Amino acid sequence: MNSAEWVTTSVPYLAPREPGQRDAWSAETAARGRRGSQRIVQAGEVAAPGEIAELLGVEPGGLVVVRRRVMYLDGRPCELTDTYYPLGIARGTRLAGTAKIAGGAVTLLAELGHVGVRAREDVSARLPSDEEATALEAEPSQPVLQLLRLTLDARDRPVQADRMVMPARLQRLRYDVRIG
Repeated sequence: MNSAEWVTTSVPYLAPREPGQRDAWSAETAARGRRGSQRIVQAGEVAAPGEIAELLGVEPGGLVVVRRRVMYLDGRPCELTDTYYPLGIARGTRLAGTAKIAGGAVTLLAELGHVGVRAREDVSARLPSDEEATALEAEPSQPVLQLLRLTLDARDRPVQADRMVMPARLQRLRYDVRIG
């Protein structure tokens, strides 16, 4: 594996953390002797983009809460992550603010009574927008992977939708599925 490449699995990012535990990204990178950090670039209510509105079951352009972050690996941008929440879950909570959340947003969601029990992910490859290429310090001609994740609760209601964009040359996604 190339030392710049990052192999990740989604599972640690779907479950709430125990009290006092670091967020999943910081913990995963530290366990591998790397340094993971993030910068929240925007948080608050926005009009839902089309694909996010569809995932969350809201009208296109309907209001949702977003947390937009740039993820860093050893000080270099490696992923753009936008996480969207239905207003009924996130309005007026720390999810709508730019402060870091101890244990991560999934932990806060669980504290608020919204526990994900199922997630669906769709991965596609495409060229980045100029804005994405700039934020990732990548060339516009270098493909990115886009991962769309929908997390549902026990009643199949959406609790969050994520759109992650990462340079394809630096990422390998791993799915380890238990059968039976």
